[in-house]
Amino acid sequence: MAHEKNHDYHILTPSIWPFVGALAAFVMLFGATLWMHDHGPYAFHIGFAGVLYTMFAWWSEVVAESNAGDHTPVVRIGLRYGFIMFIMSEVMFFAAWFWSFFKHAMYPMGPMSPIQDGVWPPAGIETFDPFHLPLINTLILLCSGAAATWAHHALVHENNREDMKKGLILAIALGALFTVFQVYEYSHAAFGFAGNIYGANFYMATGFHGFHVVIGTIFLGVCLLRVYRGHFTPEKHVGFEAAAWYWHFVDVVWLFLFFAVYIWGG
Repeated sequence: MAHEKNHDYHILTPSIWPFVGALAAFVMLFGATLWMHDHGPYAFHIGFAGVLYTMFAWWSEVVAESNAGDHTPVVRIGLRYGFIMFIMSEVMFFAAWFWSFFKHAMYPMGPMSPIQDGVWPPAGIETFDPFHLPLINTLILLCSGAAATWAHHALVHENNREDMKKGLILAIALGALFTVFQVYEYSHAAFGFAGNIYGANFYMATGFHGFHVVIGTIFLGVCLLRVYRGHFTPEKHVGFEAAAWYWHFVDVVWLFLFFAVYIWGG
């Protein structure tokens, strides 16, 4: 009885995953450096596999803690705050790429200036027509976000798990379709990553966004599997709530990319 829990907080047991994750991340980044210096990709792939396994194992433990009843209302608030801070860090990450794009578009300077005779994009760069495939991708991603909202509404307000499944399946399918179209667009680009600041900024901004779309699609896929296992309830669904927030963040970033990079920047 002396050790009986009489508070709303979750005291974590010692875990090896922070150490394993840090070690795997170090191996991955060190391996990337070796790869860039023509020493092969093996260390990078080993570290990347370690990072993926750490994510799977660590989050599996978090799910198990939730199922065991450790995620009290106070703990769930902390989890939400933590995820909000993560999204804010992602906002600042993309703000850096927008800053770089606008800076080089409006205030070029130095011998490597991309603008010749006040022209942006640089001479010889043939940009995408924003009202063809980029507009289609915008509509696809917005519809995917609406489907995720449908799934959230079905769970929280109706406790309708069948509609939640349908909404998640639709959101995942549209997210995957967005990725397919993005790859198709890249394969038909008239400019590359290297040799000009426009291409470097374009591919870094849209490429990292595409990476986030892939991560978000996997995030929603894991939530769908958990729905089939009966994990979420209208009162306890922090994992799905985080996935929905992340997906809407991806939507908003794409809207900024569409208007700033494709329309204004083109």
